[in-house]
Amino acid sequence: MFGQQADTKQRAKAVHDLGKQGQEAIPKIAPYVSDPDLSVRIEAVKALVEVGGPRTLDALVKAAGDNDPEIQIRATDGLVSVYLPGYAKNGMSGTIQRAGNSIKGKFTDTNDKVIDAFVQVRPDVIEVLGKLARGGASIESRANAARGVGVLRGQAAIPDLVQALHSKDDTVMYEALVAIEKIRDPSAAPRIAFLVRDLDDKIQIAALETTGILRNKEAAPDVRDALAHARNIKVRRAALTTLAMLADAGDHEAFLRDLNDKDDAIRAAAAEGVARVKNPADHGVVEKAFNDEKKMNPRLADAFALVSLGSTDTGEFSPLRYLVNTLNQRIYRGVAVAYLTELCREESVRRTIYPMLTGATKDEKIQMSIVLARSGDKDSIPFLETLSVDPDNDVAQEGIRSLRTLRARL
Repeated sequence: MFGQQADTKQRAKAVHDLGKQGQEAIPKIAPYVSDPDLSVRIEAVKALVEVGGPRTLDALVKAAGDNDPEIQIRATDGLVSVYLPGYAKNGMSGTIQRAGNSIKGKFTDTNDKVIDAFVQVRPDVIEVLGKLARGGASIESRANAARGVGVLRGQAAIPDLVQALHSKDDTVMYEALVAIEKIRDPSAAPRIAFLVRDLDDKIQIAALETTGILRNKEAAPDVRDALAHARNIKVRRAALTTLAMLADAGDHEAFLRDLNDKDDAIRAAAAEGVARVKNPADHGVVEKAFNDEKKMNPRLADAFALVSLGSTDTGEFSPLRYLVNTLNQRIYRGVAVAYLTELCREESVRRTIYPMLTGATKDEKIQMSIVLARSGDKDSIPFLETLSVDPDNDVAQEGIRSLRTLRARL
């Protein structure tokens, strides 16, 4: 008995020491993920995650198939870290608390990470994470795997995520919804529609947001019902924002009415709806709203609507110039990027913006690189090539990355 314990401690220490030796030690560490003793297997996974890199994938995929929840969580974070370096340091594995077989962990970062479009993930990685999301050994390991699938844009795991939506656990359901939103496969939309009426606010709001992102127009009646019976302002905002994404002309009058709502977020959502319905007769009403608006978010939405309705001049006080200038403000740049990304799907808008890049600020160049990577076309390539050799290294790096993303899309 004591001999076995001593041998186990020696193996665990040996694995720990191997982890300090870097990439060359991976073949020596890998066999320990199948060790009969749990503590040794945990140490092996820790070592592999610490070493990192593509050469750890085979061993981490095998470890993810372990039936211990801690190993599943650590292996998941390690797999994601191969494709998004640094992920594991802020992942759930850094918060694990163990009491016997009971594992507790929590997410410590915002759920907005996703790999670049040009990054290719091995199919077996998505397969094993999908299995964990569907049937991991604990709630924590399932939720963590679902989050990992989303970060890696694991489209092949959508059936697993849909099954996770029926888990009855709010954390797993929420992470599965956000993952489906990140993957952006419209075919998944009908399978989440039932959650638009969920009784949990967090789940309902996430389901509404995902329904909008996936443009599931068939769900519009359910979304209208959620709006009509909203339990609070957060649900009402989410429902109207989703209707704005679906852009059904039948909601046009509601959008116009809510341009004057007392709530900032409702006014912003209404302006987005007007922008996407694209009725030219609305231009005057939106222009007045833009000029009168004092709050930043609805004013940005009004600018988005005006450009969508045809205001593409680039004068100092024009709505398009206002959106581009906002790229310099850290707090609101994400909103401006989202609007410009949508607007730049139109070649006419891109052609208007290209000349603005010549005199753009550093932040404007970096953020417009991201916009063009997401929404540009072949006509965007020369401008991203110019940005990729900008004298400012930060601009050049983003230009190179965005050029790769655009080419992967095209």
